[in-house]
Amino acid sequence: MAAKDLYEKDFYAILGVDKKASGDEIKKKYRSLARELHPDKTRGDDALEEEFKAVSEAYDILSDSKKRAEYDEARSLFERGGFRGPMGGQGGGGDFSDLFGGGSPNDIFANLFGGGGIRRGPRKGQDLQTESTITFKEAIIGTTLGLKLPGDDGRTQTITARVPAGVNDGAKIRVKGKGAPGEAGPGDLFILLHVKPHPIFSRKAENLLLTLPVTFVEATLGADIKVPTLDGEEVTVRLAPGTPNGRTLRVKGRGIKKGSVTGDLLATIEVQVPQKIEDEASEALKKFADATASHDVRMEFRAKASQ
Repeated sequence: MAAKDLYEKDFYAILGVDKKASGDEIKKKYRSLARELHPDKTRGDDALEEEFKAVSEAYDILSDSKKRAEYDEARSLFERGGFRGPMGGQGGGGDFSDLFGGGSPNDIFANLFGGGGIRRGPRKGQDLQTESTITFKEAIIGTTLGLKLPGDDGRTQTITARVPAGVNDGAKIRVKGKGAPGEAGPGDLFILLHVKPHPIFSRKAENLLLTLPVTFVEATLGADIKVPTLDGEEVTVRLAPGTPNGRTLRVKGRGIKKGSVTGDLLATIEVQVPQKIEDEASEALKKFADATASHDVRMEFRAKASQ
């Protein structure tokens, strides 16, 4: 594609964002459009597939601060009639060689898109981007994706991609040679990963985190508690007598393995207060309250309030 064809495109309009939009706003808008126009949802609709490609092309430029700045500069000049032809000849604005470092505006697009009107010789095809959602467990242990995407001939092709263990939400993986075709070979395919939240586990770096519910009796008297792990096994942690709400217990080596590093499992205690108790339990608690009446848990609290 010639440089002229590229700087004539309004990538901001294609994404539906303002020219002053932040990187986060551009990313949010792209994700929304990509989900709406993804080939898995629009299979067989050639027009929507082309729109998906246009959105991906626009995001590829606007998500890169350097490419975006160069595009904005050349696009602004184009809108003012500063240049016309792909050979960087005379335009309505005169000679802009100083503005572009001694070259023509097309040199910018030759760098941006791997080619342009002034470049000679074969060039590599354009890189493409798609998205995929994986489970929390798949992100931790790794998985293999089988993506169905439209091929050059319009037929659906299955692309296999390996997701390494320990990836984070928002990570990108590259599949070489699965982008758009080009004279010097195809470009690459980039897959943006979304990780579904887990109902129990979360992560911080290579550590797995969970909130562990315990009873008032277990926290007060101490107990051995079985804690689930992501691989389906259970480990036993010892709760010391008098364990307060919010204390975090560490289980070494039961976190996320990433390369040569393995994190820990961190279980934060949450003391559960019963919403309803039977008469016998209620009487026992009243006796406990009488036995501990001399212990004022708010003494220090009141002292600090008066400071």
